[in-house]
Amino acid sequence: MNMNNLSFSMIVEEDIEPLTVIMTRAFDEDARIHLGEGQTDGPEGYNNGEFLRKWALNTSSGAFKILLNGELIGAYIIWVNDDGNNYLGNIFIDSSIQNKGIGGQVWGAIERRYPDTLKWIAETPGFSKRNHNFYMNKCGFRLVEILDPGDLDKETYVLHKEMSSVKL
Repeated sequence: MNMNNLSFSMIVEEDIEPLTVIMTRAFDEDARIHLGEGQTDGPEGYNNGEFLRKWALNTSSGAFKILLNGELIGAYIIWVNDDGNNYLGNIFIDSSIQNKGIGGQVWGAIERRYPDTLKWIAETPGFSKRNHNFYMNKCGFRLVEILDPGDLDKETYVLHKEMSSVKL
């Protein structure tokens, strides 16, 4: 699989249905791994298109579909703020091609696209050890807070990545 052929384009209404299928597979696979067989979990509306319609078609967000060799494989949603403290709403890759380094390449592309970012902020479920590994060990985020610790349904890791103030 040649991963040099990643491309990104703004999400439009026609992308919502196929992206919802991919998002559902990705989030449900994570829930299955961490919560057990038959478990499903994701943000409200992740499996029926409501989440993507609300956040990806929101004009204040940057919402991009991810294509590999022209094939739709996932998406990401971010908010870029005037103060340089930007927020990663989510990033997801189809579960059928996860663990191949694609997420890291996508994250690298996001950082390059927004070089004036001072800090990236992200949140992820407490149960999702794969997400923790991805964000902290692969992308350089650090854990700054745990919300609702010990509550399997609500526990959330708040992560930050301070960016270099020296831009080359």
